[in-house]
Amino acid sequence: MFDHSHHHHHHSDDGHVEHGPHVELDPANKSLSDALRISFVILKMIMLVLIVLFLVSGFKTVGSDEQAIVLRFGKIRGVGEGKILKPRALPYWIFPYPIEEIVKIPVEKNIDLGIRSFWYYQTEADLLAESQGRKMRVNRTLDPIADGYCLTGSEQQDGPVAGYEGSDYNIIHSKWQLRYQIKDPEQFFRNVYVRDTIPGEVYFDVMTESITPLLKSLFEDAIVSTMVKFTIDEAIKSKDRIPRDVMSLLQEKLDRMGAGDIGNMCGVEIVSVYLTDITWPRQVDEAFQNALRASQDSQKVITEARTYAQNTLIEVAGPVAEELYAALHAEKSDERTMKLLWSELAGTTQEKIFEARGYRAKVISDAKANADYLLSLLPEYRKHPEIVLQSIYRDAVELIFSNVDEKFIVEPSEDEELRILMNRNPKPKKKTVKSGDTQSTNK
Repeated sequence: MFDHSHHHHHHSDDGHVEHGPHVELDPANKSLSDALRISFVILKMIMLVLIVLFLVSGFKTVGSDEQAIVLRFGKIRGVGEGKILKPRALPYWIFPYPIEEIVKIPVEKNIDLGIRSFWYYQTEADLLAESQGRKMRVNRTLDPIADGYCLTGSEQQDGPVAGYEGSDYNIIHSKWQLRYQIKDPEQFFRNVYVRDTIPGEVYFDVMTESITPLLKSLFEDAIVSTMVKFTIDEAIKSKDRIPRDVMSLLQEKLDRMGAGDIGNMCGVEIVSVYLTDITWPRQVDEAFQNALRASQDSQKVITEARTYAQNTLIEVAGPVAEELYAALHAEKSDERTMKLLWSELAGTTQEKIFEARGYRAKVISDAKANADYLLSLLPEYRKHPEIVLQSIYRDAVELIFSNVDEKFIVEPSEDEELRILMNRNPKPKKKTVKSGDTQSTNK
């Protein structure tokens, strides 16, 4: 074998000769080279597109009912108010995952939590009957393990309920509805455990699922602490006051979870608490119904009596009746106030006062007229007393007999027996009525 040195001269198409080490590729290598070149160009374009998509994916929007925080390598980014991203028209840009991550928390959305822990056990048939408005017959006794219930205080309570010796409690069933909001996203994210979401899950659903056990426990504790302060009758009738007390106590428990000036570390605010249903144990329903009817009847009678008394007072003395009554029974009453109240009297009392005043004036006037008449007769009486007395007697008899229909004059006699036939004619006596010069007879 011999080594040969070859010197190649390449001729260009225009007749010039090219000198160099370039070797013309065969068709296969040339195709491979072209393919690699094209692939490299496509790869660069794909990489450019991915970079653009990667950067574009960093644009995030915050809904009108949301606030967001940005995590940079798992820690909250920003300082002060800059930690919270609030709704705005333009999107925010953050470094895409895994460098930064945005967590959106619904702060304006009301979240409902129902509590049936204190309601009696219901089978599917019971629930169906309840939805149809039918009442299921109760054959079994209350089961403390299956049936939920709450305790109320005793009506004979004279001291503090908690630990009071001899205190008695009653059982009651109730349903509750809690509505809350996330008001502080940072505190909520820092102090409430929310498990990581997996693809296909919504953070709101995972968040609600994570916080429910905490709120349910605090809510139930607030209900138990509040209900024991009321008797069973008060609990049934106080469907407005009890929820307010429960709501106040629950918010207080949430606030007490903070430390120092941090405040509510849960970042949760209670919007409302509803007592959706409340009832006594079904096993004693008949007894409670009878007691409730008796209480309602008693209250009705009391209300009617109070209304009657008030109406009677107003009818008798007018609007100032109660005030005047209180002033009359007071140990010390202002004389000026009493005069003013008496002057403002109305109704039948005022009429009686006017009648009494008129009668008093009439009696005084008649007495004065009689006194004047007797004084005028006094000089004559001193001269002829018998004649004056006979004259007075005659005038009195005439006055008496002037209005008598029939007169019987009995002459003195020695007989001791006196017979008078009364009402001889059962028909009424004819009376004549004069009208001017005309006389008419009325039968």
